[in-house]
Amino acid sequence: MINKHQLSLEVPDTNNCSVFRVFDTSLYSSLIDIDCGTLEITSPGFNEAVSIQVIPQFNLILNACTLGIQTARCGSVSEVLPDGIYNIKYSVSPNSQVFVEYNYLRICQTLNKYFNELCRLELAACEPQADVKEELEELNLIKNFLDAAKVKVEYCENPQQGMDLFMYAQARLQKLTSHC
Repeated sequence: MINKHQLSLEVPDTNNCSVFRVFDTSLYSSLIDIDCGTLEITSPGFNEAVSIQVIPQFNLILNACTLGIQTARCGSVSEVLPDGIYNIKYSVSPNSQVFVEYNYLRICQTLNKYFNELCRLELAACEPQADVKEELEELNLIKNFLDAAKVKVEYCENPQQGMDLFMYAQARLQKLTSHC
């Protein structure tokens, strides 16, 4: 039996760039009440967090409207969420003392562009021709930079270095997709 709450969240990557999923993976003490669950998410380019009241073991699928990114036509159209760093804080009472905070690097749009480039390649179950092999190597390098960016932001707690790597990967991908 644990004598204090051990808060944790999961924010899985998704290929649907219009949704943001977050769920509670916390371990709660049966000895302490769980009150005032609050999830605060600050989206890239925003200074203010959106605050959402939650109950333990929540599993949320959020969109641009619920994150405060989209303010019009929320009932009919769901805008694509931007790639970038989302700051996520989950707390329970007393909220100033019992909380967990994460930086999450969303790369959905960039990954979809990467996947489309892989689809475009003419690959067979044999050694590729030189030009295809060169593009495949470049795509592998880009994917490694994307992975490194996520690691820097989410695990190493170095958001600036992670964003630098992410923007570098995006620039290389843009150069590759321009097919010049």
